[in-house]
Amino acid sequence: MTIEELIETQIYSHAEKQAPIEACGVVILLKGRLRYIPCTNQLNSEDHFIISPTDYANAEDLGEIVYIVHSHPKSSPKPSETDLTSLELDTIPWIIVNPFLKEYTITNPSGYVQPLIGRTYHYGVVDCYSIVRDYYKEKFNIDLFNYIRKDLWWEQGQDLYNERFPEQGFEVVTDGSVQVGDLLLMRVGASTENHAAIYIGNNRILHHPMNRLSSEEIYGGWWQKITSKVIRHKSLM
Repeated sequence: MTIEELIETQIYSHAEKQAPIEACGVVILLKGRLRYIPCTNQLNSEDHFIISPTDYANAEDLGEIVYIVHSHPKSSPKPSETDLTSLELDTIPWIIVNPFLKEYTITNPSGYVQPLIGRTYHYGVVDCYSIVRDYYKEKFNIDLFNYIRKDLWWEQGQDLYNERFPEQGFEVVTDGSVQVGDLLLMRVGASTENHAAIYIGNNRILHHPMNRLSSEEIYGGWWQKITSKVIRHKSLM
């Protein structure tokens, strides 16, 4: 069965049944044939999806995953900026369908990186850590690992910034200085650091607060008040 036949007979059907929730699944190559495996959308959302890790692992056990699939039941199947960003993490093509319009797109990874300013927030994909990763790659050619992170981890007894940043080469600044590229760790309504902003000079920061667009802002007032730690990458010492 060709990919077009799979979309027409199985993927559209699954997406229509799941609407208005975004449907998701994978296409595997099994004994030389393509097969669609419907998966559970962990977010149960009309606007976003995360494939159940258990479903994904089970599909991998059956055959090679050759496409990631999800639906846009309320809009064009054209990939959003969040889709394009997430696609780069999977490194395999994505199929997006609208079952009611009977339209689909197939998009390959292309090295897409969102502009640093004006990003739409999507936790775990486009968030305050994502902008740190992209800034460090763009400005310093430093690759930071893309950890899987659950939303509101700081309310679940985790301390990801303090646990993960040392192994990526960051050290706490103890002399009171702040220089371009330093990360300002903040406590936003939490008992541990749960937000990072990048100091970009001239008393300004670049960051991506929850449920806001990413932006540059003056570093003062409330942002300065909730800053609890400054860390610096060892290569910038």
